Amino acid sequence: MRNELEIRANDHLLWRRLAKFARPKWPHLAGIVVLSVFATPLAILVPLPLKIAVDSVLGKRAVPDWLVRLAPWSATLSKTSVLALAAGLLLAISILMSAQSLASWLLQTYTGEKLVHDLRGLLLWHSQRLSLAFHDRRGSNDTSYRIQYDAPAIQGILIQGLVPLISAVVGFCAMLYVTTRISWPLATIALILSPVLFLLARHSSRKVRVGHDEIRELDSSAMLVLNEALASVRAVKAFGQEGFEDDLFRRKSRVRMSEQVRLAFIQATFHVLIGLTIAIGTAAALFVGVSQVQAGTITVGEFLLVMAYMAQLYEPLRMISTKIPELQSSIVSAQRAFALLDEVPELGDSGTTKGSVVRGDITFESVSFQYAASVRRVLHDVTFAIPAGKRVGIIGPSGSGKSTLVNLLTRFYDPTEGRIRLDGIDLRNYKLADLRSYFSIVLQDPMLFSTTIAGNIAYGRPNASRSEVIQAAKLANADDFIRILPLGYDTPIGDKGVRLSGGERQRIALARAFLKDAPFLILDEPTSAVDIRAESVIMDATRKLMEHRTTFMIAHRLSTVQACDLILVLKAGRLVLLTSDLSEAATHLVDKTPEQATIARAGLELVH
Repeated sequence: MRNELEIRANDHLLWRRLAKFARPKWPHLAGIVVLSVFATPLAILVPLPLKIAVDSVLGKRAVPDWLVRLAPWSATLSKTSVLALAAGLLLAISILMSAQSLASWLLQTYTGEKLVHDLRGLLLWHSQRLSLAFHDRRGSNDTSYRIQYDAPAIQGILIQGLVPLISAVVGFCAMLYVTTRISWPLATIALILSPVLFLLARHSSRKVRVGHDEIRELDSSAMLVLNEALASVRAVKAFGQEGFEDDLFRRKSRVRMSEQVRLAFIQATFHVLIGLTIAIGTAAALFVGVSQVQAGTITVGEFLLVMAYMAQLYEPLRMISTKIPELQSSIVSAQRAFALLDEVPELGDSGTTKGSVVRGDITFESVSFQYAASVRRVLHDVTFAIPAGKRVGIIGPSGSGKSTLVNLLTRFYDPTEGRIRLDGIDLRNYKLADLRSYFSIVLQDPMLFSTTIAGNIAYGRPNASRSEVIQAAKLANADDFIRILPLGYDTPIGDKGVRLSGGERQRIALARAFLKDAPFLILDEPTSAVDIRAESVIMDATRKLMEHRTTFMIAHRLSTVQACDLILVLKAGRLVLLTSDLSEAATHLVDKTPEQATIARAGLELVH
């Protein structure tokens, strides 16, 4: 009972949210409803030409009174002329139905696609403002699935679901009224069947809801395997694991297939029961109708007319009965989409400080940090102060907290304890957009996009001129290799820059940082993945980029931080030394045996 109440509460909330989201499109939705409802009187008119032909052409009854009032001259027409009038009436009704169908289809398509477009845009906008902690926990695959595949549910609910249901209810009431006026016993049969159909629909919808919920989770799981295998295709090929990935994907797909088949069996059983129920009603109506014709209560034409109406009367019942279970798939998807919107950004953006110019003083005050899902701290009580314009090297073994420290600077995460100040002001008091505009970041694996080289360089300043882009590339020692490419700066670089070498990608990232010209610079092992020749070129550009900027450089090699003014040495999340002496830093970095200290002082590779 409790679960049932929760489902109803969630459904009620979902409908309220759908109504609020669709409010700007209410005129369009109202137009769709009006056009759909307009189909009902047209459907009522469809059997009338047949009745006229049977009763007034084949039979001996006079032309119906409503037709005489509509066209007085029809009472004097011959049977052939009445038949032609009936055929013309049928053609006119068909033209009106086609026009109604076309207008409804166009309006439904536009409104449905606009609703999906707006919801997808809102989901992406919101997702990009969620913290890295959320994306680390959830992963990009699930978020992408909700944006791309769950968002269209709003069209399925409002356009393919709600509108047909409203039209079906109106159509059922209208057909029931007309049928009652002709033969109330036949209308009673339809009324008796209605509760049976609704009970079947309710019972089926519960099972279908659970099934679709499980299928969405299985789809997301299978998509994760697929995306990881394709994104890491080089590693898969290198280790010869194509068979493993294929088997893993097939196993997850088989589970999904089995669940889909089980759900299809439930739905097929339901449709069979619906069909049998309606067949029983039709048989009963046939029996009662023929009895009334034999008794002289109604004419043959009226019998054919009422049987046609009975068929149309059952169609809304079938529609209502089948749409309710079918809607469960869209409801599950819509709830998943809105659940993403319910995720609250874990980093508050309530800051009010807006400064176009910053000096660049950075202070860490007893900063500790641990990830939400972790049981251990990554940083422990870190305290230091960096004057503006200083170049700071950050060294330490893997897992010592180097990357976490610079991630706190840009507020990708907030400290668990303590605070970080920029020019004496807590980072949390700055607007996030303003704070991040102060930083340029160059990572070990450069963040490049599948656009042109010029587009990648200008990513931080989209309004930059071509001459500014070229100047930034020259400062990054990238102009020479760019100009020999087939299209120069307009050369597409492929997915994540796969058409460029590691050194070339790194220089593009440096050019982007030059163009942004931010007062702070973060360099995360910028030369660790390139050869010695490329390293020399990159370090030359890096030294130019570091000038007059407060710089934090993460490195594993002492040679990389030789140009730094200060060196932070981290071990197991603790700051063990802040020094300007490279030799002293090397000594503290390794275990203090004489041999290791000698190696470290020589500036050789660090031993992890």
